[in-house]
Amino acid sequence: MIVSIHQPNYLPWLGYFDKIKQSDIFVVFDDVQFPRGKKHFGHRNQIKTNTGTKWLTVPIKNKSDMVSFNDTIINYDTDWHNKHCKQISNHYSKSPYFMDYFMTINDIICKGHDSLTELSVELIRYFMKELNIDTEIIYSSQLNPSGFGSEKIFSILENLNATEYITGSGPGSQRYINEEAFGRRNINLQWQDYKCKEYNQLFGDFIPYLSVVDLLFNQGKKAGEVI
Repeated sequence: MIVSIHQPNYLPWLGYFDKIKQSDIFVVFDDVQFPRGKKHFGHRNQIKTNTGTKWLTVPIKNKSDMVSFNDTIINYDTDWHNKHCKQISNHYSKSPYFMDYFMTINDIICKGHDSLTELSVELIRYFMKELNIDTEIIYSSQLNPSGFGSEKIFSILENLNATEYITGSGPGSQRYINEEAFGRRNINLQWQDYKCKEYNQLFGDFIPYLSVVDLLFNQGKKAGEVI
């Protein structure tokens, strides 16, 4: 059983879906602390424009540094959702497959979710369907895992009878991953080393590691082959 775990991300990048695609079960890590005040993909991601890249950020209401993802509430004091959809439309309306996906993305973003996790996961499920990824998704909060850090990871993996765990290779993962501990539990540790394949984009030279919307609007049904 191959398992991967990751916090819910808004309009995720391609490496997020590569990790899901390689897994039998993908665990949405919703009961961990939202990194308040830090640059984080949990509530933002990048699209491509005619002047470079642009961040789309969902404003949140968290008033404490100790709020988990599943308790993170979206702030609707500004018209951010309509602005996001307008910006996506402005910059991608001339892409070859824009009309195949935009209305559904628009409807999800403008649905009025209170929960950031609910918004992100509904988008993730839609993107998975369009990328032909049928990995099972569950929430870590459903498993009621014990411990913190790596112990919480092991609690989830043992609950799911995992034989292999896919983790990112960034500094965040490297801080809490103990390879020997995985060996003692007979769980194979696989470090993800995702390299973005080049594909046709609007606006000049290729820019990697953007939101998955860039790939879908430009590649359509072939997008799943790029992941």
